[in-house]
Amino acid sequence: MSRHIGIVACSAEGAALCYRTICKEASEIMGKHNHPEITMHTHPLSKYMNCIYRNDWDGVASLMLSSAEILKTAGASFLICPDNTIHQSFPDILKKSSLPWLHIAEEVIKLIILSGFQKVLVLGTKFLMTGPVYSEVFEREGIQYIIPDEKTRDEIDRIIMDELVYGLIKAGSKSFFLQLIADFKLTGCNAVVLGCTEIPLIVLPEESPLPVLDSTRILARAAIKEAIS
Repeated sequence: MSRHIGIVACSAEGAALCYRTICKEASEIMGKHNHPEITMHTHPLSKYMNCIYRNDWDGVASLMLSSAEILKTAGASFLICPDNTIHQSFPDILKKSSLPWLHIAEEVIKLIILSGFQKVLVLGTKFLMTGPVYSEVFEREGIQYIIPDEKTRDEIDRIIMDELVYGLIKAGSKSFFLQLIADFKLTGCNAVVLGCTEIPLIVLPEESPLPVLDSTRILARAAIKEAIS
């Protein structure tokens, strides 16, 4: 028996990658064609972005908690959210949610510590890169992290919101990411956090100049472990 996973989704491509990873990789542990029961719910991405653009993290929390209640009714035992940025509302969510959650940055930091990485590049939306989701966890654990400058953050955000959330992979954007990672490797970074659940679609491990910490798949694997523990 395994526990029922609830996915509080935000953007389609990242949530789909997380869902597919759970289904595929669980079968390697649980047996052919087998995986935990999964239910996913998402409000339109526009509702989340309207809240984020006006810095309304209480509104983000309300949307996430709304999905959480739907998933609880569907039978979920615990919840995950394959979207890094909206984890900024996590403190409020944990106070109000009747189900336990896994935190994406907490799962990423576990792997960073296990791997011995000491200086990590963090990529994601501009809200994620300048927000508390990873910075608080990294500072607590004494891991050095770095983010790009404002102009570069804006371009990363544009690629995510105008291309990757629609599943568009453009050669120029791929080159931009790979060159950016190569540049930060020269500054002493020894790994890169793909802190947007769509970035793994464009930055592949075999192409990256640095080892990748794929937050989408890390969360999916943590959910499998939690479901079958």
